[in-house]
Amino acid sequence: MKVRLTREPLLAALQSASAVVPARSPKPVLSNVKLEAHGTSAVLSATDLEVGIRIELESVESGAAGAVLLPSGRLMAIVRESQPGTVFDIHSDGTAAIVKAPRSEFRLPAEDPLEFPSIATFPTEPCFELTPPLVRELVRRTVFSTDNESSRYALGGVLLEFSAQTPAGTVIAVGTDGRRLAKMEGPAVAKDGQPADTQPIVPARAMQLIERCLGDASVPVHVAVRANEILVKTGPTTISARLVDGRFPRWRDVFPDRPDAARVKIVAGPLLAAVRQAAIVTSEQSKGVDFSFEPGQLVLAGRSAESGESRIELPIEHAGTTVKIKLDPRFMSEFLRVLDGATTVTLELTDAQSACVCRTDDGYGYVIMPLAAD
Repeated sequence: MKVRLTREPLLAALQSASAVVPARSPKPVLSNVKLEAHGTSAVLSATDLEVGIRIELESVESGAAGAVLLPSGRLMAIVRESQPGTVFDIHSDGTAAIVKAPRSEFRLPAEDPLEFPSIATFPTEPCFELTPPLVRELVRRTVFSTDNESSRYALGGVLLEFSAQTPAGTVIAVGTDGRRLAKMEGPAVAKDGQPADTQPIVPARAMQLIERCLGDASVPVHVAVRANEILVKTGPTTISARLVDGRFPRWRDVFPDRPDAARVKIVAGPLLAAVRQAAIVTSEQSKGVDFSFEPGQLVLAGRSAESGESRIELPIEHAGTTVKIKLDPRFMSEFLRVLDGATTVTLELTDAQSACVCRTDDGYGYVIMPLAAD
């Protein structure tokens, strides 16, 4: 196997693949990346047996087809410390991998490529097509609300509900930890036929890797779901991930129809600043902030025995009766941080014991369960 690669595309591929390579594994072979060369292209791949990634490198020179395993950390260091524009010749002599540049040469121990697990390629079957900006928002607006520490394993993933039944097709992403829930939706177009409706639960870190690998906004993202895995293709990169087992909560029940709820419109940026100020004096033992929606203003109050008290006033357009609710400021801040500061948020409130429902005009919904009042 022999191939010639330029530094920049190789470094970009290694940076994406490094997110998959496990720091520790009972299978030492997984600490490597696999480089396969054929014709004028090469494929760099990595896996931890739960998530896999394949990255196609175009416009390469291949002297001999074949495959080689390269230690991920050392190869990354070699490429990163080289000068911009460096051209690398990589080949295997059967006992070692040789990485050669104009003024340097490295001989690295190489394991048998046949021992490396196979990584799925994107199938030629009906799939869903999404835009990169939508995928980025689906990830950013839901992953933060998942719970990888929960004994209820399904809460460690994001539910993706794909439907091709409507004329345009839809995707709904949902993340929850049992105390708050985030939901984002948008269009998902059927591609190459009519894919079946599906509801996979995707590991949170796989979702983050998908966002990390997104390319130009003009390059569509394709998604295919099989019985126990999801495959996502974005530009030259294909990501495969084993689906999360378990039953996801009945999330639609969390968005009740409450025609009598008070609806207050607030701009995200000023509300985030007010919440963060009010939370300054809170502690782990007294972490709640009181939200009092009064005519013309929102009053936020925080307190703890060791840190004192806070009172923040924020002008709002609210002419109804006063509604009070106690919320975890971290949950509210994390929701507001993923929004543009100028976004208008509609808060739906009924009383201190019922959930606070937050909505935006672009298909984003967020529910926070209240804390017990003092």
